[in-house]
Amino acid sequence: MAGAKIRLCVDQSLGVGQSVPLSEAQAHYLFGVMRLAPGAEVLLFNGRDGEWLARVAPAGKRGGSAECVERTRAQAAPPDVWLLFAPVKKARTDFIVEKAVELGAARLLPVQTDFTNAERLRRDKAEAHVREAAEQCEALWLPEVGDLQPLSKLLAGWDRARRLFWADEATTDGEGPGRSSSPAALFAGMPPGPAALLVGPEGGFSPAERERLRALPFVTPVALGPRILRAETAALAFLTLWQAHVGDWRGDWA
Repeated sequence: MAGAKIRLCVDQSLGVGQSVPLSEAQAHYLFGVMRLAPGAEVLLFNGRDGEWLARVAPAGKRGGSAECVERTRAQAAPPDVWLLFAPVKKARTDFIVEKAVELGAARLLPVQTDFTNAERLRRDKAEAHVREAAEQCEALWLPEVGDLQPLSKLLAGWDRARRLFWADEATTDGEGPGRSSSPAALFAGMPPGPAALLVGPEGGFSPAERERLRALPFVTPVALGPRILRAETAALAFLTLWQAHVGDWRGDWA
């Protein structure tokens, strides 16, 4: 197993002796780019069956397969935290998706807000970024990517058992009306449980959205420091703070 450094995300089920066909792109990468020989070892995962050591066999220039030998890691569930974000410019949206996978988000939900400046999000492209990021960061799960939908619609059907933390860029931490909690004070000592983190677009949330969010009992506004953060920075900072205090970055998570 020491030589198995390449990880591939596949769709097929994995198990001892299971032969897994490789896509044309995967076969080209393994045999054309990496120059692997028959019998070389790779690691496979599908988000369901853990990670498996497999040996590859080429089948021409555009095909191949890998046979599972043994499971190297059992399937693990991610921390139960979702990221709700408003799509921004393409490269920055790709960045949010990639880093959210690395930081351990379980689900990614793009939302259309009053100030969202991206009218669409290619779900298939986002899912491809999820797979690539999971391959690189040794994740065992593949966060689900939801369809882009209006924030108002998502809030209307929200499961109140899942607490929603809102990155409120227009206020500072403190007490009293119009104030938001600081992440350190809010998350420290909080027991793990279903949670979601909401960050806005460039330009933040509209007054109407802010009023509605503050009126919802399952929403908690959070101030991410004294400076206004870019949308992608806020997403990373928010996930990092949650993971450090509540998620699997804590010392007792394993």
